[in-house]
Amino acid sequence: MPIDSPDDVTAAVLAEAARTPDARTREILTAGIAHLHAFVRDAQLSENEFRHLCGVIARLGQATNAAHNEVMLAAGSLGVSALVCLLNNRGGADGSGTTANLMGPFWRAGAPRTPDGGSIVRSPTPGDPVFVTACVRDPQGQPVADAEVEVWHASPEGFYENQDPQQADMNLRGRFVTGADGCIRLRTVKPAGYPVPVDGPVGALLRAQGRHNMRPAHLHFLIHKAGYKTQFSQVYSGDDPHLETDSQFGVTRALVAHYERHDDAHGAPATDVVGPWYSLRRTFVIERGDASLPAPPISGKSAQRPVLTVLERRT
Repeated sequence: MPIDSPDDVTAAVLAEAARTPDARTREILTAGIAHLHAFVRDAQLSENEFRHLCGVIARLGQATNAAHNEVMLAAGSLGVSALVCLLNNRGGADGSGTTANLMGPFWRAGAPRTPDGGSIVRSPTPGDPVFVTACVRDPQGQPVADAEVEVWHASPEGFYENQDPQQADMNLRGRFVTGADGCIRLRTVKPAGYPVPVDGPVGALLRAQGRHNMRPAHLHFLIHKAGYKTQFSQVYSGDDPHLETDSQFGVTRALVAHYERHDDAHGAPATDVVGPWYSLRRTFVIERGDASLPAPPISGKSAQRPVLTVLERRT
């Protein structure tokens, strides 16, 4: 149709979207177009600003590769990942919060199968030992046996193994299977908070807002079993100073955990522990649903360690 006004543009685009045969695709397109056009109107977007935004979107894709996903990082930095998770995982009927959380940009498929109680430390990694017990329950509180549980986290230096050629392949990653009690047990090192990469568009976004780029210390979990909705989760360290200002908006009250410190090495589950060690116990609740797995956001390792840059939060 010939266009005479800004309103004509929106009407014409919506009319074409309405012809989409698939009902759900049509619903998403129509809502997206309406909100996108409303954003342009509300912001009174200039032509230069529009071109700049197009450039940012292009750079997000250009900065994404096998070892780094800038698009996922941007979605987290805008709170979109957290919003989608909470809208789709509302927690128990008793008002308890969901144990689902962000997938994050660093999940990598193919973590090695690890025996119950085994260590996921696969190359020399500094840090105090942590012995983790993670249990999987259904909404009725019953243990879920034979569920696959993947665990991964960054090193205390702030690098996931895919970012760091100095770490062994799949260091601090492991795949376990729950027993009859619905639990797995593993050994690792106590994680630390780390800065997300800021050498791309996400860095420009955070600097423009005067935000820091820190993530509080956390462990990632992926729980998968046929007949149950696949759950990604992150368990956050309750003593981390960035819980209130997580750069990815991922911290939920239900997932803040207490690491219990033990100063007596003689009580540790392993005989080679010297000095202090920690224990952590967490329970995850999964529901019946779609057990499909998404495509991993990364698939390989970087050839070079990134430079870790910490941005200060403006007050």
